Amino acid sequence: MKALTEQKRRVRDFWNEQPCGTRDNPHPPDSPAYFEWVEQARDTREPFIARFARWPAWRGRRVLEMGVGAGTDFVKFARAGAHVTGVDLSERSAALARTRVRGERRRAQVAISDVENLPFPDATFDFVYSWGVIHHTQDTPAAAREIVRVLRPGGQFAVMIYHRRSLLCLQAYLVYGLGRGRPFRSIDDIAREHLESYGTKVYTRRAAAALFPGIPVTITNVLTPYDVRIGRTRFLPAAVRRLIPDYLGYFLVIEGQKP
Repeated sequence: MKALTEQKRRVRDFWNEQPCGTRDNPHPPDSPAYFEWVEQARDTREPFIARFARWPAWRGRRVLEMGVGAGTDFVKFARAGAHVTGVDLSERSAALARTRVRGERRRAQVAISDVENLPFPDATFDFVYSWGVIHHTQDTPAAAREIVRVLRPGGQFAVMIYHRRSLLCLQAYLVYGLGRGRPFRSIDDIAREHLESYGTKVYTRRAAAALFPGIPVTITNVLTPYDVRIGRTRFLPAAVRRLIPDYLGYFLVIEGQKP
C-alpha cells in the first residue's frame, strides 16, 4: 500500500480507535458476546441493509466488501456461501473482521488497503459492496473508479454514501453552524469537521450519480434512526419515522451494473 496522506492517516486513526458499530459495546473485545452485540445493534438500527446486500444472491460468487468495519455484513456474505474478500484502511477493523470469520470457521480474506488503490486485478469480482465508506476517503471519485475497475463485465455494485439534503445534515447545521453563531457555515465544512472521521463528504442525488459516469444507476434514499434521534443513543419510535418521507434520509444507496 502506498504511503498515506495526512488526511488518510487521520481517517485510519479515527476508525482504529472506534471501528464502525462498536461504540458503547459493553463486552470484552473480540469475544463472541462482543460480536453478537455489534450484529444485534446493526440489525436493529439498519434492517434495510439486507435489501441492498442481498447476501443469499452471491452464493458461489466473488464478492468484495470495501470497508469491513467490525465484519458484521462481511461475515454474512461468508455465511451465505460467497467467496468474499474484504479491505479496510483500519488495521483494527481488519483484525476484528478476521477474528469474526475465524470464530465462525468461515473462509474469507481481509486485506489492509486504501480503497482508492485496490490490490486486485481488473474484472475480479461479481459484486462490490460498500456501506458508508467511500465518502470518508480523500478522493471519492477514485474509489468509485476502483469499484468499476475490479468488477467483471456485468458485475454489480451497491454503495452507500451520506445524503447532503437530509434531516441529519440539518441537525448538524443547527448544532455546528447556527448553534455556534456561524449561520453561513456550509454543510460541506460541517461534514468535513464533525461527521465521523475528518474529511467526510455528503452528496446530493445528482452528485452521487456523477461518481459513476456512463453507468446507469439507481439511487435510493433511506431514512434511518439517526435522522430522528433525540440524543446519541435515543431514537424516536419507528411509527414516527414512518411519517417522514424517505427523501430526507441520511443514506443514499447507489446501485449499478458494469457494462
